[in-house]
Amino acid sequence: MQDHYTALGLSAAATLADIKKAYRQRAAQYHPDRNTAAEAPQLFRAVQTAYEVLSDDERRKTYDDNRRRGLLDDPLETAREIWHNYLDQALQ
Repeated sequence: MQDHYTALGLSAAATLADIKKAYRQRAAQYHPDRNTAAEAPQLFRAVQTAYEVLSDDERRKTYDDNRRRGLLDDPLETAREIWHNYLDQALQ
């Protein structure tokens, strides 16, 4: 399970307005037409998926419940992804 909050660079306490703002920023940053990096399409899809889940109240509640219970497919991979995203932001 991918951490949708990390994909958007947000905390779990983010409001809908925060989610929309972060989505627009990240979508523009990773859009394949604007970003030629090899991983841009994958990151763009992750941002889109995160927005689809977090902007829908019912899907977000289900996601948050599963996230709190620690229902991650691969906890080690999720931790790596979180740290990778954190370090990318910290070093920018």
